[in-house]
Amino acid sequence: MDSGGLSTRAADEFVPPPGSPRYQPVLACGRSSFAVTSPVAYDCIQLIFVRAGAATLMNEFGRVRVAAGDVVMLAPETLSGMEPRRAVTTTTLFLDRDYAVDQVFWELAALVSDRRDAPRVVDAFYVEPVQIVHLGPDGGDHLAPWLDELVDLSLRGATSARYYRIQARLFSVVDVIWPHIQLTTARVTATQRRAARQTLPRLREFRPLRNEARQAAEQLRRTPERRWTLAELARSVHLSPSQLGRVFVDAYGKTPFAYLTMIRVERLATLLRATSHPVGVVARQVGWDDPSYAARQFRRCLGVTPRQYRASDGRSAAVA
Repeated sequence: MDSGGLSTRAADEFVPPPGSPRYQPVLACGRSSFAVTSPVAYDCIQLIFVRAGAATLMNEFGRVRVAAGDVVMLAPETLSGMEPRRAVTTTTLFLDRDYAVDQVFWELAALVSDRRDAPRVVDAFYVEPVQIVHLGPDGGDHLAPWLDELVDLSLRGATSARYYRIQARLFSVVDVIWPHIQLTTARVTATQRRAARQTLPRLREFRPLRNEARQAAEQLRRTPERRWTLAELARSVHLSPSQLGRVFVDAYGKTPFAYLTMIRVERLATLLRATSHPVGVVARQVGWDDPSYAARQFRRCLGVTPRQYRASDGRSAAVA
């Protein structure tokens, strides 16, 4: 992960053209899906515009149906997957979180004295990691030319010559959806909030991400099946457990073990789709010896059990 631009994980769906600059605060890509999209979390903000068709969104709040004219807003490090109903066409905007919070700061400059006040304002507006805006088919059609141009500009490479054009189109899109944003009431318990703390756009502080946090995240992602303890992880990056907890939450918006759970659910979902092994077998491969515990964690993150997820993938594949 890099605090200077979009995570390379965005490249899973979109690869910038050769020779384009590495730092791109805004990327856009279009996609048509006929089968279940594996749950994945990015370290940037996502705005997913449903252009045609319908799908069921799977995330920590459960299963939510979305259709043409809906906009799904996902905070960084929010695990989410999608099950199309026959087919769904989407355009996704990936926004660097520091870039996005800078825009919020300047929009509300009259209300805050300096950037140190921005997190308080952001906390008031962006309380939840998942929001769905219902624009309706007509509202979605209104955005279509701008979204198509953003995809085209991203494919051509976000060079400095195109930066203001990209920003102008982005602002046109945001101007339409902003009045419709509401806070969700779907989160159920304070315990859930502590276990998977929402990730909010960070105030840009013009300093690099702490190396210790990045190194710890890389270790968790490289060997999620390992029986990690907080003390062991902290020793590996030469911090105390309490220090690691603070810098990790500051960097990723989650505790190390909430982050590890997210990674394991990602891997478990991939194995459920790629193999026919029993849930207990694939759960052990990602680091959970107890199949019941693994199923509870999977359902808490994606709103469905592992068996339901595997069955839904089979139905979608059959339709396709």
